[in-house]
Amino acid sequence: MGLLTEGSPLSWEETKKWTGHVKTNGIQQFINLYKKLKDRQGDSLKWGDEVEYIIVRFDHVNKKAQVGLRAQEVLPILRQPEADSPETAKSLWRPEYGAYMIEGTPGQPYGALPAHLNIVEANMKSRRKEAQLQLPPNEVVLSIANFPRLGCPGFTFPEYNPDPATSVSKSYFFPDEAIFQGHPRFATLTRNIRSRRGSKIDIQIPIYKDKETPKPFIEPDIPEQNPDMIYLDAMGFGMGMCCLQVTFQASSIGEARALYDNLTPLCPIMLALTAATPIYRGYISDVDCRWNAISASVDCRMPEEKERITKSRYDSIDSYLSEENNEYNDIPLVYDKKDYDVLVEGGIDFALAQHVAHLFIRDPVSLFSEKIHQDNLKDSDHFENIQSTNWQTMRFKPPPPGSPIGWRVEFRPCEVQLTDFENAAVVCFIVLLTRTVLSYNLCFLLPISKVDENMKKAQGRNSLHEEKFWFRNDIQSKENKSYSLMTINEIINGKAGYPGLVPLVQTYLSSMDVDADTQCTLQQYLSLISKRARGDVWTAAKWIREFVTNHSAYKQDSVVSEEMNYDLLLRIGNLMNEPCSKLHGSILASKTQEDVPDILTQ
Repeated sequence: MGLLTEGSPLSWEETKKWTGHVKTNGIQQFINLYKKLKDRQGDSLKWGDEVEYIIVRFDHVNKKAQVGLRAQEVLPILRQPEADSPETAKSLWRPEYGAYMIEGTPGQPYGALPAHLNIVEANMKSRRKEAQLQLPPNEVVLSIANFPRLGCPGFTFPEYNPDPATSVSKSYFFPDEAIFQGHPRFATLTRNIRSRRGSKIDIQIPIYKDKETPKPFIEPDIPEQNPDMIYLDAMGFGMGMCCLQVTFQASSIGEARALYDNLTPLCPIMLALTAATPIYRGYISDVDCRWNAISASVDCRMPEEKERITKSRYDSIDSYLSEENNEYNDIPLVYDKKDYDVLVEGGIDFALAQHVAHLFIRDPVSLFSEKIHQDNLKDSDHFENIQSTNWQTMRFKPPPPGSPIGWRVEFRPCEVQLTDFENAAVVCFIVLLTRTVLSYNLCFLLPISKVDENMKKAQGRNSLHEEKFWFRNDIQSKENKSYSLMTINEIINGKAGYPGLVPLVQTYLSSMDVDADTQCTLQQYLSLISKRARGDVWTAAKWIREFVTNHSAYKQDSVVSEEMNYDLLLRIGNLMNEPCSKLHGSILASKTQEDVPDILTQ
């Protein structure tokens, strides 16, 4: 979710008085960091994943499933090992937006050894078990992108009613109690984003039109709803969903920028490949991914700004970072020239200066009184205030002041998967791609406008197999800049004249000294990625859609009832013990291990 600062939150009216102060000092803090750390070299590869979970409570008597508002209760217990011994904690836990959500990461970053890839899944299993042990028997921690009936009457336990008159979101559907109450950031962001834009959040998701779906689909007493759209009206309908993210430490700022640029065209491809969100507020939608919903959920733009600033602060990136890749920045970048000039005068090159200046077109929407006045030589909270609320497909992360942590890149588009095996497969595939890109000097660059076009396509129903995406024809040559429309199967598995990403990763692995257990595990992960791209196994979105539309209680009206929701989530909770061949094929048992064998670290 971003920077969690302790203190007294300011309202939007109070915050906007300090907007210029935060921006001016935030830019200076970045300049100071850059000057101090731009020549830093030789950091080793370290990386880690973030998995977000939803706590689900089952009422087996009434066949009802609800989100359990238990995060504030279980997080202190889960975080105690970190407080007692940060060096030995197996997992780290953080709050997320929803009072029913928790985020888990490995206790220590993974390293450069191939064997580190073989402990990812075991750590994910351990995290899930840690969280599960804190819950009563009728509650389960699930790695689901969205609770299907989020916003329906009685969707929380304990049950709370929304209060459109006095709540921070003014939502018809999402009560304040569903927002995590253990840190003021979440409610503050909710209130301030709504206040800044001058209206409630407005999310419109196209309905899936089945045989008995009303035509047009219009809900009574919701004047804001557009015909044939599922209307959502709160930040919780975006930030209350879950994702899967990976962060890499690069050896230098140059390598970080190169990774940022080369991973950018892969964002829509991985979004489609991990699609997992077909249901919103109890209705089946005509999309498979959550991206547009979460983008609209934090859209703080005022109406008069939308012509100049065309995207929400949660969206795909707008420019590449490396100077040599500027020719691919074919969309005019909006920024304040005064900010850009200050950055250039501070020694920042034009490509990085325009990136940072573009981030700073956004106002701070969460500010704490204790953090207004800072030492720009020692602090970076003003920079992080803006940086951490630009939730984009990629994030370029400078080293924190006074920290051993290096320059990092965060890969952010993926939807969380239903099982630890799938999440580990996605994470390890992305990590292996970064190593393959750097080892073979690959180039995935496309015009930014084509990446944006791909992002729009990636979210459609079954876009993984029904859409074609712009992709570079020759990723092994920087001179041949041509690109064409390809299926994701072609991009992942290859075609005549184009090697494919999985075969390239296989070539990279064959050049490495990989132990037998790790090799076995990675082959299973790559097989899953390859089969999903081919259509041999399904995305979570397709599986969920098929489950509910084939349920005996389904009336072909696009409605997901309490009973259907209960049965769906119960089946998801059992996937670890009872795998589904449509999701996983014939494999789900890797040779993952909890620790790297000593012999491999010598």
